[in-house]
Amino acid sequence: MDSGNRFGDMEISDPKAMRALAHPVRLAILERLQRHGPATASRLSPHVGATPSVTSWHLRHLAGYGLVRDAEGGTDRRERRWEAVARGFRVGIPQDEEGRSAALVLAGEMFARNAELPLRWLTETAPALEPEWAALAGAGNTRIVVTADELAALKDALEELIAPYVLRKQDPRPQDGRDVRLLMYVLPE
Repeated sequence: MDSGNRFGDMEISDPKAMRALAHPVRLAILERLQRHGPATASRLSPHVGATPSVTSWHLRHLAGYGLVRDAEGGTDRRERRWEAVARGFRVGIPQDEEGRSAALVLAGEMFARNAELPLRWLTETAPALEPEWAALAGAGNTRIVVTADELAALKDALEELIAPYVLRKQDPRPQDGRDVRLLMYVLPE
């Protein structure tokens, strides 16, 4: 039932690439490039918690695993602009112990990075939302009992449902549209 990678996300299955990405600054860099587009190390630096030279080192490290690349428009090496190679990424969990271990390390770093997002949204963003947007926000915590095949079908159906919005071109943006973060964790017990 799984229709594959309908969002065109980069698929990461190499344990070394997973471990390379499992670093707070590197995850912040990749997320920033995916969300805001190409930037130099100097422009990224204040947003990722590292100096421009450290940010540049992390960018080169990410490039070594094919996660970022040079972007068009840099005037010279001092103005080197970087971009993410894809709008998102997926982690394929390898069957071997090294691969599973690396995937868990990356998942842990991703969970830690996103753990404070809902509380930050609640204190910083929610109070200023217009009533119609506030009414659409929410959280859920639902437990279901499914087979592995049913869970695969459910994940596929959710991706199919949101695919038109994920793949929508940013230009032209709907006049009344705004960014919305969808966080979904699928955690078999």
